[in-house]
Amino acid sequence: MRQHSVIHTPKPSDYQELTQVWEASVRATHEFLPDSYIELLKNLVLTRYLDAVMLICTRDARQRITGFAGVAAGKVEMLFIDPQHRGQGLGKLLLRYAMEHLNADQLDVNEQNPQALGFYLKQGFEVVGRSAKDGMNQPYPLLHMRYKQPDLKAGRG
Repeated sequence: MRQHSVIHTPKPSDYQELTQVWEASVRATHEFLPDSYIELLKNLVLTRYLDAVMLICTRDARQRITGFAGVAAGKVEMLFIDPQHRGQGLGKLLLRYAMEHLNADQLDVNEQNPQALGFYLKQGFEVVGRSAKDGMNQPYPLLHMRYKQPDLKAGRG
C-alpha cells in the first residue's frame, strides 16, 4: 500500500476515470442492482454527483485512480475502490481521511451490500436508521450509519 499512502484531490478532468472506478466497484459489489439502473446512476455520477461532494482519491504508482470518496455536510456520500485494489487498506485510508480532515461521521450503505456493511461496522460505525428505498425512491433499502464515538469513561476508575 506504500504507493497509495497519499491522498489526492481529483480534478474535473479526472471525472471520467472516477466514474470508471465507480462502475467497476458497483458491478463487483452490488449484484442486486439491474444493469439499467447502474447505467442510469453512472450518468448521474459523472454529470451531477461528483460535483456535489468534496472528493479525495488514492492513486497507484502510475497515477491511476485506485479508489475515491466524496463527502458533503459531514457525510460520506460515496466510497468506492477499484476491484483490483480491494483488500489493500484503501477504503480504510479514505474513510479515516474523510473523518479526520473532512469531519465526516455519517454515511448510508445499501442493506443488500453485506461486505460494505461489515467494513463500516469494523471501522466503528453503527446503524442508526433505515430507509426502505434509496435516494432515487427505488426499492434498495439503505442503512443510515454514524460513527460511534469511543466511550472515554470506559476504563476510568
